Amino acid sequence: MKLSRNAGVILLIIFNIAIDQISKIIVRDTIDPNERIHVIGDFFQMMNVENTGAFLGMGSDMNPTLKLIFLLILPIAVLGYLVYYIITNKALDKLSLIALACIAGGGIANVYDRIVYGSVTDFFYLYINDTLRTGIFNVADMSVTFGMLALLFTTIFNNKKKEIA
Repeated sequence: MKLSRNAGVILLIIFNIAIDQISKIIVRDTIDPNERIHVIGDFFQMMNVENTGAFLGMGSDMNPTLKLIFLLILPIAVLGYLVYYIITNKALDKLSLIALACIAGGGIANVYDRIVYGSVTDFFYLYINDTLRTGIFNVADMSVTFGMLALLFTTIFNNKKKEIA
């Protein structure tokens, strides 16, 4: 049985949301706030941090009205348009479709957290040295990052293909 294009897209978005939310439930239930678990030495750590801002905590000190606009209303509008665009634009290649569905799923998962919990649960941390390290992130962030990198790759690859032709 072959799924329709739109059913596949919706399932991929739901899969991204589900994996993120399941991982956050596990973290909230098993890791105390601000506890550090060294999974692979200092390189890979897990913790339970509630991020009231956006990427890397930016905006966590904004007043409540600005937070409502920039961390809820605007993202909901953008994500709504993104889902509409994915479903209605039949010219998207398969990798772009997957990339945009991952971005939408990850974005929806984090917005859901902001609505339900007032913050986003982050728990992964990678540390190579004082210069090379990540902020604390979650599965939704990984979905969005994967989607952005895949979109960048397909854009570059498609442009090079057009230059050769």
